[in-house]
Formats: sequence, structure tokens, C-alpha cells
Amino acid sequence: MSGHIQNLAPPFARKALAAELSRGVDQAVVRNVSRRDFLKAGGVLVVGVSLYAGGAAGTVARAATSGDSGQSDPWTPDVYVTVEADGTVRIISHRCEMGQGIKTSLPAVVADEMEADWERVVVEQATGDKKYGDQSTGGSLSVITFYQRMREAGASVRAMFEQAGAQHWEADVADCRAENHRVVHGPSGKSADFAELVHIASALSVPAADQLKLKTPEQYRYIGKELRGVDLEDIVQGKAVYGADVRLPGMKYAAIARPPVVLGKVKSFNADKAKAVAGVERVVELPAAQAPVAYKSLGGVAVIANNSWAALKARDLLEIEWDNGTNADYNSEAFKEELLNAVRQPGEAVRDEGDFDAAAADADKVLEAEYYAPHLNHMMMEPPVATASVTAEGCEIWAPTQDPQSLIPMAAEVTGLPPEKIRVNMTLCGGAFGRKGKGDYVDEAVRLSKEVGAPVRVQWSREDEVRHGYYHTVSAQHLAAALDDKGQVTGWRHRLAYPTIFSIFNPEATSPQTLELGLGALTLPYAIDSIRLEKGGVPAKVRIGWLRSVCAIFQSFGINVFTDEIARARGKDPLENLLELLGPDRTIDLTSFGMENKEGHPFETGRLRGVIELAAEKGGWGRELPAGHGLGIAAQYSFDSYAASVVEVAVSEDGRWSVPRVVMTVDCGQVVNLDRAVAQQEGAAIMGLGFVRHGRITAKDGRIEQGNFNNARVMRYGEHPKTEVHFVQNHLAPSGIGEPGVPPFAPALANAIFAATGKRFRELPIGSKV
Repeated sequence: MSGHIQNLAPPFARKALAAELSRGVDQAVVRNVSRRDFLKAGGVLVVGVSLYAGGAAGTVARAATSGDSGQSDPWTPDVYVTVEADGTVRIISHRCEMGQGIKTSLPAVVADEMEADWERVVVEQATGDKKYGDQSTGGSLSVITFYQRMREAGASVRAMFEQAGAQHWEADVADCRAENHRVVHGPSGKSADFAELVHIASALSVPAADQLKLKTPEQYRYIGKELRGVDLEDIVQGKAVYGADVRLPGMKYAAIARPPVVLGKVKSFNADKAKAVAGVERVVELPAAQAPVAYKSLGGVAVIANNSWAALKARDLLEIEWDNGTNADYNSEAFKEELLNAVRQPGEAVRDEGDFDAAAADADKVLEAEYYAPHLNHMMMEPPVATASVTAEGCEIWAPTQDPQSLIPMAAEVTGLPPEKIRVNMTLCGGAFGRKGKGDYVDEAVRLSKEVGAPVRVQWSREDEVRHGYYHTVSAQHLAAALDDKGQVTGWRHRLAYPTIFSIFNPEATSPQTLELGLGALTLPYAIDSIRLEKGGVPAKVRIGWLRSVCAIFQSFGINVFTDEIARARGKDPLENLLELLGPDRTIDLTSFGMENKEGHPFETGRLRGVIELAAEKGGWGRELPAGHGLGIAAQYSFDSYAASVVEVAVSEDGRWSVPRVVMTVDCGQVVNLDRAVAQQEGAAIMGLGFVRHGRITAKDGRIEQGNFNNARVMRYGEHPKTEVHFVQNHLAPSGIGEPGVPPFAPALANAIFAATGKRFRELPIGSKV
């Protein structure tokens, strides 16, 4: 596998990044940097923050005054914090903003530690550039990875301003403290704005990391509070720039007819009718995709026009004969049986503790059940869109992308230009859920711009995305539990089969990988003597891609519903059963499963117990319910966080069901932005409910059968539940917040339906009636 393909994987799939997370931040991480090649104004303070730890220490640079940097060998930092002469603080956000609030949250960490007035902070979006470190936004890793480093950046600036104040008043620095964009001299009561001190601070050396004094939690000004998004006003006023808002002089519009089956290709086409449409300028055949598909374009036939309507209308008039290739045999119903057959027989053991076979042989009862979940589509509100302008001098790209740096080698390969001649501009993402970490739509725009010699915008329609996107994998599971004559669970066996995400990088990969299994299956925390996990191999027939919460969605569904089934078989309350299986509080060594223990993020079952008990308390577990109502509970450890849900369901006499209330509890360590953290859980409830009601993508003869919201349903406004979110209050290292809330929801809901009706659902979606 090439280095380029490896770099396309999202951050949680990159072993190198995991190694980075385990290392500390050295004193060379934060530096005072010249503005010679960045901003030319004098009398400013610029602090660079290295997003890679462990770099070689070097001479600390001094910031420029009057344009003289005093730095003979320019050092290019990854993130800039700039304080202008008027006191304005500019912070560059290097991650992708897609509604999760990262463009607000990480800069707020810097601002908090530096004691900046948030009203005087300007956040600017970075371009795609390796100098910013890893910009791939996914895996709930942004805060985990950069929280400490952003704190140290802010604390460095604060220390420099306090030192500047001490010089200004010829005072002891210990008597000076930064406070809300000012430095106060305690003994005299004098104070000065950052603007008055920036010329002094700009000449100072950055303090060593071991000399920094980070704030204590009670001193936080912004961390843990509700913060309004920095783009909120522009969004609600229609000023925010999304991918479809980009307009360039002479820009052309492209609509592409893509192969209906993955790895299909054009046999022949007639474009006469398409070319007759007013506004159409060219019809271009794109090269057919070849395995591995990775994040490359699918090929097909593109219509180039001077307006989008003409391009779309003409595309429908193309007469194309397709060679559908080897994936034309893909039929969802038949593949479902293939998956189920795979888990009905022994697979490759990837976790084997004790002796399940012996436990089953000695058992008083062996409980068995099968679970199935179909493909899902990301269904983000903004379909893929990209604009590219390729000339002999360079290539510039505008796109809503979760991974801008991956687009640079892709564009270099297509254009033949050196990477330094390629610029990637990140627009706001109108939702992403992992889809926009895959740059196939950008590949199309770059190819077409190079072909026609003008800027080209490629806009996917909803049907394009549903029928030609990347899909959450389809899965089958077979679970078995051995119960002795006292009702104790003595053995657990879990068999899984699903096409792996890694098939897009390696067509020979046919079975789940450790990173996928580690999202709930490998990490089963139950205190059972015999635990066996087996995986089966099946080929991928469509492009499998990361979708919010990834394999934790269906693995949590199988595990938590089966846990509820065990409770019923034992005659125990589901909450009591869940806590009993969890066993005593302990730290689980992930290296025993072939995974890595992350420094600062041990897997502690006591924290999982904590969210379960909090959810039960806040959800009123055990209370008397109206007729037709039921409560269900489920919990999951994923993305270094702990989450639990208690769902209340109401079932009418005709079988229609609704969710009047859901309680979600999360332990993600220190919450950074409370507003976005709550919103993420509310969104997780809506998304999880949508999966249970409607989530299904199917194929027939290799073609995706759904196309738009009429048959690829998402939740409507009136269907959403009343959602209560509770966070465990602590100041431990922050962990994932965007994805952990989704996995427990579906099983908690299925368990609630069983409590209300006695009907057990083991296949998703359940639909609107039971």
C-alpha cells in the first residue's frame, strides 16, 4: 500500500498519530515567530504552536518589529496566534468546521489560557497545508489531540504579556497578572491593555513549557462554558460561505453521469442530444475507476455548461451503455444470507479468553441470537461539491473537506504540478459525518478544470450522493451466552461478519480489522470467565466509508440488545444485569486486544458504570409507566468516552411507536464547549432514531435502489424526542464527544420496545410500526 493511500485514512486509523498522542509536548512546541513571510506589519506578537510533539529544540525566534525578524533560518509553525497592535487577537483554526463547533472550541481554549477577551478574538480558517500538522477532522480526535497544546499556547502568550507588564512598570512579574485582555499590577492597581504592551511582548522569548502555569478549572473563563459559534451570525444571515457559494470569473458547471455500479465503466455513449441543450459547452469522458478505489473519482461522462441547470438537464439526455463489471451481482437480500451464513460457522478468533466451548458444554442453558444491520448513507444536508481552477501556474481548490491535505497529493497526481503549487481552501461543511473526508468529488473537479482550461464546479445532487457515495458497512452478528444452573453467565461468544472499510485501500481485505472491531466488540468490558470473538470474511461490493460512530453503531446494537435478552433469560432487571456483567471497577489493558493504551485515556470500567447509573437515575429507571410505554437502557465505551442512554418508548394500539423522552449521559472528561457538546448528543439522538426508523440502503444488480429523501428517509422535525443530556462533571483529559452518543441509542430503543410490547427486534431498521 502506497504512502499516499495510507495518508488518506482518517486520523484514528493512523498508527503514527497514536504514537504522537503518547508523547509529551517539549519546550520547542510554542515559539515566538517572525511575521516576515506571514504578516508584514510591525509591533505585533506572533506565537507558533507545533502540532507535533518531540521536535528538535532550536533557538527561540523573536517576533518582528518594523519588519525586521532577526531570524536567519525561518521556522514555519503549524498554528499562529497573533496579537495585533490594536490588541485584536487572531487565531487560525486548522480543523474542519462541520457543525461540531471545533472552529470555536479550540480557539476558545487558547483564548481562555491567554486571558483574551473573546469579543476581541478573530478566528480565521486555515488552508490545507502540512505546516498545520494533521488537519484530518474525524474520529472525535480534534480536542483529544490538541487540547493540551492549545492550552500551552495560550498560557505562553499570557506569560509573555505578564512579563511585558512587569517591564512596563519596572515591577516584579509575580505581581502582574493577565485578566480579560489586560495586565493588572496588583500592588498599585495599575492596568494596561494588551494593545499597550504588545510592542514589548513581541520582543520577548517564549517561556519554556515547564515554566508555564496553566489555569486551574475554577479559573476557566471559556472552557466548559456555553460559547456561541464564531460563524453563527454569518450562518443565520446567509453570509457564510459553503461549497456551493463559491463563484469565480469564467467558472463552468459540471454534472456527471457516474457508473451505476462501482468499478463499472462506459462502453459507449451518444452526446448529441446533450450538446443541443443551450449553455452546454463540452461533454467529457472521465477515466474509469480502478481498484483500489480509495478516494478517487468513479469515472463516467461529464457535461460542462455555463450554468448548472443546463448541465443537469443535458446529463439526463446522455445515452450511455455501461459495462457494469464484476459488482453487478450485488443484491442485498442474497448478501444478507451470505453474511448470516458466515456468522453461523466458526470464524477467525481475535479474542479468546477462557474456554467458551467448555462453558457451553457445561451450561444449563445456551442463549443464542442473530442481528443484522444494513448499509447506511451519510445523508448530510449539503451534498458533495467542489470548485477547482487549474492553470499552468498552479491549482486552487475550494471545497467543504474534512481532510484538505489529502487533496494536495491527489491534485498533484492529476495535474502534474508540484505540491507547493496547489492551494486548498476549506469552506464550511453543511454536515459531513465522515463523507467529506473522502475527496472523490474534488478529484472530479480538478480533472475537469484541467481538461477544459477554466474553473469548474462539480455539484453532486442528492441522488448522486445516495447512489454513488460511500456507505456504512452492512453487518451480521451471532451472539451466544452460556448460563449455568444458577443463572450466572459463564461464557460469551460473538461472531461478526461485514465488509471492511479498508477494502477501499486494499481489495484483498475481506474481514473486519482491529480498528473496527475495537469499537465495542474487542473491548467488551464484561467480567465473564470465557469470552471469544470471531470474525468472518466477506467481500465489499460498494465503496465502504467511515460514517459517524463507525462500527460502534451495529456492534453496540448487537451487544446491548443481547445483554437485555440475557437479563430476561435470567429473570433479572436489565439495569441490575448490565451492572453485574460489568463486574468490579478495573482498568482494561487494550494492548491485550492488539490495540494501544492512550496516555491520559485509560479504559476504566468504573467510568462506564458511572454513566449507566447516572442515566438510570436521571431517566427514572424503575418508575411506573403508562400502558404501552417501556424503558430501555444501553451503554458503550467508544472514542475514549463513556456514554449511556435510557430511552422511553410509547406504543399505540395500532403498533405505531414514538419516543417521548431520552436521557443521555456522557463522561468525556473535561467538556470544552458545553453548547456544542449538548448539541452533539441531541444530534446523536436524532441520528440514532433515524437509523432505527428509516436507515437502510440496498442494492439490486449492483445498483443502489434509493435516491432521495422519499425512499432514503431521515428524521422529520416533528419526530424528534425530548432529549436530556447530562455530563459527568470532572476535569480529566477531554475525550471524544461527536460520536460516542450514537451507539447506545438504537439498542436502548429496541430494548424499550421489548419492554413495552414483548416483541424483540434484532434487525435494523425497525420501521414506524411494531
